[in-house]
Amino acid sequence: MVREQYTTATEGTHIERPENQCIYKIGIYGWRKRCLYLFVLLLLIILLVNFALAIWILKVMWFSPDSSLLLQSTQNVTVNAQNSEGEVTGRLKVGPKMVEVQSQQFQINSKGSKPLFTVDESEVVVGTDRLRVTGPEGALFEHSVETPLITADPFQELRLESPTRSLSMDAPKGVHIKAHAGKVKALSQMDIIFHSYDGMLVLDTETVCLPKLVQGTQGPAGSSQRLYEICVCPDGKLYLSVAGISTTCHEHSHICT
Repeated sequence: MVREQYTTATEGTHIERPENQCIYKIGIYGWRKRCLYLFVLLLLIILLVNFALAIWILKVMWFSPDSSLLLQSTQNVTVNAQNSEGEVTGRLKVGPKMVEVQSQQFQINSKGSKPLFTVDESEVVVGTDRLRVTGPEGALFEHSVETPLITADPFQELRLESPTRSLSMDAPKGVHIKAHAGKVKALSQMDIIFHSYDGMLVLDTETVCLPKLVQGTQGPAGSSQRLYEICVCPDGKLYLSVAGISTTCHEHSHICT
């Protein structure tokens, strides 16, 4: 504030006029000062409330530098990933009965960053050295399966079954079936067909046993040896015939008709 002093005098007198005296008051006074203090107090209260809420959230979520992050919900937990435009590019939803992942690709890696399991729209890749299915019914494939090797665990049987459809194994360089310490069984409700387009069927073994072949015509009288002859019908059917001096196979045997 500026205060000026004026002095009056009669004419003809000369009085030195004092210089102007200015008084300045620096500071905030009155209601402005009280508002400033109130605003500072409000900021302190907000800071304390935020600090208390942060401590409460960490305590409720059981989060500490030495433990993992725990998220709990009575319904489900959903985590979304968005791009710069705000569009959801990936979603992880954990519900009470199902875990759902929506993404272009889902991948599980080992500790050494090796892909163990990868899923996308075109294929499913299992990166482990061995895929083991421990269910009592084994693995069920609705369509084709491509694999270089199928083995069974020690002391367990390996079974390939198709209860209602056919079972086919194709390979450009051959199909190899080996049983080093057991038997190989092929069971069918109807027919088992071995067909070679450009080669022949070789049974490379010391003994070929066909125990359930039907027996056809008898050999000539006086034949006492229990030797049998395998006969082939025109349609490819096999049957047994007691061997004689000459062949006992007949083209028009009752077995073939």
